[in-house]
Amino acid sequence: MNKIYNFNPLLLLVSIYIMSSSMSVMAQQLSADDIMNEAYRNFKYQGDDRSVMANMALKNKNGKVIMERELLVLRKNEEGSLSQKWYTHFLKPADLRKMVFLSIKNPEEDDDRWLFLPSLDLVKRLAGSDKRSSFAGSQFVYEDITGRIPNLDNHSLSESSGESYVVTSTPKNSKSLEFAYYKTYVDKESMLPSQQVFYSSNDKVLKTFKIEKTEVIQGFNTVTSFSMTDNETGESTYTTYSNIKYNVGVEDKIFTESYIKRSPRKWLK
Repeated sequence: MNKIYNFNPLLLLVSIYIMSSSMSVMAQQLSADDIMNEAYRNFKYQGDDRSVMANMALKNKNGKVIMERELLVLRKNEEGSLSQKWYTHFLKPADLRKMVFLSIKNPEEDDDRWLFLPSLDLVKRLAGSDKRSSFAGSQFVYEDITGRIPNLDNHSLSESSGESYVVTSTPKNSKSLEFAYYKTYVDKESMLPSQQVFYSSNDKVLKTFKIEKTEVIQGFNTVTSFSMTDNETGESTYTTYSNIKYNVGVEDKIFTESYIKRSPRKWLK
């Protein structure tokens, strides 16, 4: 004989509430390290490799564009690790044309970085201390281009209410750094950093990084526009990505010192 079950709407509501509460607790249990690692991977490690065209607009304190840079940026991940290879080839302006920035990211030590200066026909290896130097006269530094690995800092969760996690990060080694700590705002839905604010030891705001726009490209939630502002001078740099392509088979040979003087014609078509 078939049993007859009575539907209890109150019991259903209680069950939904318990499930929702459990999911909320699970979300709240994310550690500051978990949040920063996921946000960092979502921002800098989407796909196995990537090719983009980048436009950098340098603005004065009044918001007027005073110079621009156009670059090809190639990136390739090392499978199973945070190791990464970055290649940046300048197309414009004329005085920077064919300049190349090459970086091999090393998770446990300083990255290996080289700069090719075509006007001097010189390949220069950059010292570890140069990572906080200006990148091509912009408000970004070399480390901003490839990203600062989260394990270089100690992280604590300052806030988790609303739409963002707020994580405060303090460098484990402050040598050669112009900031004392920074705060990262991570969007809970996309788990991408929406903003980073860098502070001095006396809590003065030094620089502000913002993600201006994201798009879904080839299934990846992709940052397509971002900015860095020097809060002391008011000057800023806005970077916009176009022609973004993932998993395109970027060759390892591009990320070698022996290749650095050659134009990557295949990727400029």
